[in-house]
Amino acid sequence: MESQLWIIGTLLSSILLIVISIVKFKLHPFLALLLASFFVGGMMGMAPLEMIKAMESGIGGTLGFLAIVIGLGTILGKMMEISGAAERIGITLLKSRYLSPDVIMVLVGLICGITLFVEVGVVLLIPLAFSIARKTNTSLLKLAIPLCTALMAVHCIVPPHPAALFVTNALGADVGSVIIWGLLIGLVASLIGGPLFLKLFGDKLPHLCVPAEFSEVSTRKESELPSLGTTLFTILLPIILMLVKTVAELYMEPGSALYTTLEFIGNPITAMFIAAFVAYYLLGLRNKMTMGTLLTKTEDCFASIANILLIIGAGGAFNGVLSGSGMGDSLAQILANLDMHPVLLAWLVAIILHAAVGSATVAMMGATAIVSPLLVLYPDLNPVIVTLAIGSGAIGCTIVTDSLFWLVKQYTGATMKQTFMYYTTATFIASLVALAATFALSYVI
Repeated sequence: MESQLWIIGTLLSSILLIVISIVKFKLHPFLALLLASFFVGGMMGMAPLEMIKAMESGIGGTLGFLAIVIGLGTILGKMMEISGAAERIGITLLKSRYLSPDVIMVLVGLICGITLFVEVGVVLLIPLAFSIARKTNTSLLKLAIPLCTALMAVHCIVPPHPAALFVTNALGADVGSVIIWGLLIGLVASLIGGPLFLKLFGDKLPHLCVPAEFSEVSTRKESELPSLGTTLFTILLPIILMLVKTVAELYMEPGSALYTTLEFIGNPITAMFIAAFVAYYLLGLRNKMTMGTLLTKTEDCFASIANILLIIGAGGAFNGVLSGSGMGDSLAQILANLDMHPVLLAWLVAIILHAAVGSATVAMMGATAIVSPLLVLYPDLNPVIVTLAIGSGAIGCTIVTDSLFWLVKQYTGATMKQTFMYYTTATFIASLVALAATFALSYVI
């Protein structure tokens, strides 16, 4: 019993150390995670050199795969941004007679969010919400909340987003399956957490206009944007290639030349590599951009991912120490005796960590380290389900600790109370819906 109390106490202390370091002392998450790694290693009696090796192994194993994918994904997102491809999707959907503006914003967020980091997606797509709000005299809340909820959902549960891909890879889940089910769950969760939730307020929903400081922000002319076909092909190409790999694994015999080829091009690294060059051509060179311009834009976008790479690397170090110290295996045995379903546990750990540290990425990595050893004790539980459960938890509790909370507040001109009431609640409802959908899916796959 004493050893179990020590392990639980060490884990909780390490999480508390991360939270206090980030929230109270404003330490960068990279440093906070490394500090927690040293703390856990010391508390678990690891030899100093053994601790360092575990951290090196964790960082190398994590970034060896993800650094390439994140770099290529950032290029794809940058090309979406500078070409106006994201705006093309929004403008096309606005012409539909059958979709309401709030539902359109959910679809824009889900489709464009596949290749955009959530904060970048908000900044890039919020002008669409401004434009629609002006034209239809609709409250900005009714458009911005569904958009930002959808962006958050796809950020947490759909690869090739870094955190979603990290969890998928760490748990050994099939990427294609996570993409398919993640998109479906994300759509349902966003529609219920966004448009349906806001309908409950009816006319009581505050009529917020575009804030004065953003009154000059506008979308580009339609003639300047790439075609819808080009846009969708570029966005969906890496997803299609990864799904081809999944289909090959399900329906083809391993060993054939075709199977090997499909496995190769469907690997996330190869798929994103191909998509990056396709984006260069279709969204760049065909739009009369020079290679010099593309080089400059690529350098600009690479500078922005240093932060996320460092955080993910430090998260890998933390996971490496948890595993190398033996805490992971011991923790699995303890958690298995809690009489709590592993799906619910995965969701609960992720949502608590997100609320505490304010980063969905850090929350998902921490939850993976805590929950992954449980998979050994539940051999019948599909890793896809646990991956989706962790992502579902990270969607919720977007509060003052998260920079996204302040981004939404600033762009909508909402008060603190309104941001909590509408956006925080929307993400929490979306998180609950995603959990319920993941539970239902667990009986299917």
